[in-house]
Amino acid sequence: MENNCTMSSAGDRPTVMVTNDDGIDAAGLRALVRALVSSDRFHVLVCAPDSEKSAVSHSITWRNPISAKPVEISGAIAFAVSGTPADCTSLGISKALFSSIPDLVISGINMGSNCGYHIVYSGTVAGAREAFFNDVPSVSISYDWVGGTSNINDYALAAEACLPIISAVLAEIKKKTYPQNCFLNIDVPTNVVNHKETQKKKVKNLCCMLVSLLFVVLIGRGGFLAALLVLEQGYRLTKQGKSIVKMGWRQVTSEAQGGKMLSTMTMETNSSSESESEALSAKDEHLIFKREVRGSQVEDGDTDYSSLQEGYITVSPLGALSPAETDSQAYFKQWLPGVTECFPSAL
Repeated sequence: MENNCTMSSAGDRPTVMVTNDDGIDAAGLRALVRALVSSDRFHVLVCAPDSEKSAVSHSITWRNPISAKPVEISGAIAFAVSGTPADCTSLGISKALFSSIPDLVISGINMGSNCGYHIVYSGTVAGAREAFFNDVPSVSISYDWVGGTSNINDYALAAEACLPIISAVLAEIKKKTYPQNCFLNIDVPTNVVNHKETQKKKVKNLCCMLVSLLFVVLIGRGGFLAALLVLEQGYRLTKQGKSIVKMGWRQVTSEAQGGKMLSTMTMETNSSSESESEALSAKDEHLIFKREVRGSQVEDGDTDYSSLQEGYITVSPLGALSPAETDSQAYFKQWLPGVTECFPSAL
């Protein structure tokens, strides 16, 4: 595969549309938009929820109309939408809101990683998946936020670390060689600064390296060499694992109790200033419950979550189908024909 890293000229800039699930005012989205705009390589559109819509998965608004309100974001055309992340993507690529279909949809940067089974819950990943459903290339980006360690400036570093991937994807789109059977889910590790230092020391042409990683590996040509390169550079091609937080429920007496669940497999303390006495209390006829973490299931190996914890920026190609594993298919192939013999229907 030829590594051609030529980007569009200023007069032929690709159009990138940004969405998320943390809301249009979220620091992660704003940092990503600033990085895209300041690079002066893209036309930037924003179509994002008007409030936080974390963990809504791929829910859509069906019965009611949604509103889109213009928002001032320097260098971009932006709208705050009253729907879900999937709604925002669907509206943004429909040509009903914007005059053209974007070349690439980017969903993020999310506050918290989106790995393993948590991808199913993620509104961020759903924003990218909705574009994929409609044949528009897409990427979801999440930052592994850790309370007490991370700060708002890390979003800017995460955005800069992902710009080469975005540029590489758009270069392939321009050449019409980008794979159409997947979208990319990217997770950036908590310690972005060290990753950035590694890149500065080792990468002379990161755009070309990422082309080798993302696309040569996917089509099976030179995959081993590309994999070795990416391990040195701090990027790792991964697959979705089975990591998940084991959740439970706890009965509480007030809605002020509990904490905020992030997709980082952690629970943050509730930062609300509202006192328990001021919050809505449980009445005799109402029971109030809060989620709580009971444990976690983490996989080893080259899966997304374990690689992220090692400090890599993980790049995981995803699809939209959810087939069972091969051994399950074999089991049910034998099991299904005997169902009606053992348990006949009354019909």
